[in-house]
Amino acid sequence: MGQLILLIIAVVVLLFVVTTLAKSIRIIPQAHTGLVERLGRYKGSLGAGPHLVVPFIDKVRYVIDMREQVVSFPPQNVITEDNLGVAIDTVIYFQVTDPVAATYEIGNYIDAVHQLTSTAVRNIVGGMDLEETLTGRDRINAGLSAVLDEATGRWGIKAKRVEIKSIEPPVSIRDAMEKQMRADRDKRALILTAEGERQSAILTAEGNKQSAILNAEGERESQILRAQADREAAILRAQGEGQAIQTVFQAIHDGQPDQSLLAYQYLQMMPKIAEGDANKVWIVPSEIGKALEGLGSTMNSLQGIPQQVDGPRKRVDMGPSEPVEPAHDAELSKTDEAVRAAIAEASNAASPTHAAPVDSTDPAIDPGEVPPAR
Repeated sequence: MGQLILLIIAVVVLLFVVTTLAKSIRIIPQAHTGLVERLGRYKGSLGAGPHLVVPFIDKVRYVIDMREQVVSFPPQNVITEDNLGVAIDTVIYFQVTDPVAATYEIGNYIDAVHQLTSTAVRNIVGGMDLEETLTGRDRINAGLSAVLDEATGRWGIKAKRVEIKSIEPPVSIRDAMEKQMRADRDKRALILTAEGERQSAILTAEGNKQSAILNAEGERESQILRAQADREAAILRAQGEGQAIQTVFQAIHDGQPDQSLLAYQYLQMMPKIAEGDANKVWIVPSEIGKALEGLGSTMNSLQGIPQQVDGPRKRVDMGPSEPVEPAHDAELSKTDEAVRAAIAEASNAASPTHAAPVDSTDPAIDPGEVPPAR
């Protein structure tokens, strides 16, 4: 029995020792401060780490967080100067600088900051109209910071920053603002469209102008080149016609035509007189032989055309011409002899005295001259 009592006493003593040790050792986290009270009165502050206190006499009543804290308050309705209600959300960034003052100077510093913020927001926004409220966030933040710094300094709290999270105007005001913004955007879109069309028209006009200038220059150069080509073609055509006339004239001089040849040419032209569309009737006289004889006698007696052509034949100087291929010289000589023989035969047939034929092969006669008729 006595041993049981001793065992119970030993257990109780052990529990007392363990409880005493537990209450005498306190550990404070990093960035926190512990406030120690002795018999209900503030004794001191404990920093981060383990500490020994007097058990059952000293007590760590509060552990204050010394870090910067963020508190977001719910939206509150505020009346602006132009009697429009808006809902404003605020965010407070603060830090406890004096844990003793934050604990013993005010009961709940977070609630105190909330109420102070609501009062300050109503005061600041009440002196601003809706437009200034929506665009004056910096002004509201600066006013709140000044009010909180002045009021929370004695509470051991430092308001680092105050931010307006959102400003919500009434639904009708939001609809009107949306319509206004839509109208402004439509106006800017129309302005930009008009400017784009103007720039497009300007660029198009400049392009048309450059195109017209280039087309005009191209047309001018084309006309110049065409005129030059026409001029050169006309010159070449005139030169060709001149050479052709000279060739015909030279051939006439070389052939020495007389009245018989002219009469023969006239007889060749008579069928062509009847080829016209206006010639409906062609009368051939019965005395066609006598008419032809009379025509020959008439042609023989034309004034200015000699019956016989005397004197040497001389070629007209036509200037430089293209050289004749040597292979064609013999053929040209035969052709000239045949022409001379035909002209001589026609002359003898038309002349009443019948001039003696000329032997073109006689070596005593110069090919460039023809002896007079006998």
